[in-house]
Amino acid sequence: MSSTPGPSRSPLQRAVYLCFGLMMVGLGIIGAILPLIPTTIFLILAAWCFSRSSPRLEAYLMNSRFGGPLRDWRENGAISRKSKMLALMGMSVGYAVFLIGSKPSVFLAIVVGASILACAAYVVSRPGSAEPNQLEESDG
Repeated sequence: MSSTPGPSRSPLQRAVYLCFGLMMVGLGIIGAILPLIPTTIFLILAAWCFSRSSPRLEAYLMNSRFGGPLRDWRENGAISRKSKMLALMGMSVGYAVFLIGSKPSVFLAIVVGASILACAAYVVSRPGSAEPNQLEESDG
């Protein structure tokens, strides 16, 4: 369910949400091109911003090729199995790169590791997608 911009939002608020939404779409596009940078979370944030600024852009995003995961998240808080696996692999690789590249103190390594584990636990705890994702459809 989307909220409409309505009279309760000032033009300035709508402009801020619109700019933030466009920035999130830009980051999502970068994430679709570069490995280890997420796409869907930025598009979820963009859809949220557009729901408060531009119903037309929200509808466009929700009906784009990324619309399935966005609808799954909005309606059920669901993440597909493939997306969970990619997220967990990305977190693992990111943590390994952090450890090797920055050689952090033990305290910082533990804090960052605990933060990543908390994020991983949240991702794993989300229900699975109701719709099969594109990879599962092509396997069948």
